Amino acid sequence: MIKTIKFWLENSRIFSLPMTILSWLVIFVYSLKADGDILNGIIALIGISFAHLATNLFDDYIDYKKLTENSQKCKCSYIKEGKATLDDVLKVVFIYCFFACLAGLFLLLRCGWPVICLALIGGIITLVYAKLSQNGLSEVAVGLAFGPLLFEGVYFVMTGHFSFPVFIMSVAVVMFTIGLLYVHTLLDFEGDMYAHKKTLVCRIGNKNIALKGVFVVYGLGYIFTIILAFMLKNYFILLTFLLVPLVFNIYNSLKTFTCGEDTAEFYSRLLKARNVMVYYSFLITLFLLF
Repeated sequence: MIKTIKFWLENSRIFSLPMTILSWLVIFVYSLKADGDILNGIIALIGISFAHLATNLFDDYIDYKKLTENSQKCKCSYIKEGKATLDDVLKVVFIYCFFACLAGLFLLLRCGWPVICLALIGGIITLVYAKLSQNGLSEVAVGLAFGPLLFEGVYFVMTGHFSFPVFIMSVAVVMFTIGLLYVHTLLDFEGDMYAHKKTLVCRIGNKNIALKGVFVVYGLGYIFTIILAFMLKNYFILLTFLLVPLVFNIYNSLKTFTCGEDTAEFYSRLLKARNVMVYYSFLITLFLLF
């Protein structure tokens, strides 16, 4: 049983879950300073985490049907190797969604009808994410789900209302999450082009030009970070600029990567982007405590 759970968590890309947990932690700490409800915040994290894992796994379910020989070796490898079938994948997606719905029901009973609206938006994004990804809109989906939806949702269930500063905070933090996604699509560029997928990077059409987008994504994150710092009059937040050298490191490592390389090479670059998001969220959380 433990091995089975571990198998599915690994293939649901649990390594990406820190971006959910730390995004949640930022707004959780901010909400606590407004006397937010701790239990509601924790239940929200549980629901969001299961929805995240469901999205990752359902993405594999859709992508597997369009895999090409030029795709990453690690992409859907557990299905290609016969360790799981598409039906197995779909069953686990339903299990994840079931637990996410239970968390939503709990919060509905405690917080009222706005939870239904938030849950519906989140559910729709989960179901259509793979399709959006294939049409160059994955960054938009992630931006909504891990930005305003997550931040305003957690803030609402903890405090009972929404907030404009929370919206600005959500955009600042989510740009670093989008950075992780953008790096992922850059790593998949050749395989996605061969499969005629229409990710944002593929729509740009030129990998060298698309690489410059790394600075656009993280640059927008820092613009909203500056706005947030002045809005909250918390200038410690500006110390997150210490992470800028890591952004340049990501850019330089992507320039040397070719699609189809060893799995370790793929993940080493992907984890660089994940770590920047983790460090940024941790620092924002720490500075909000001040």
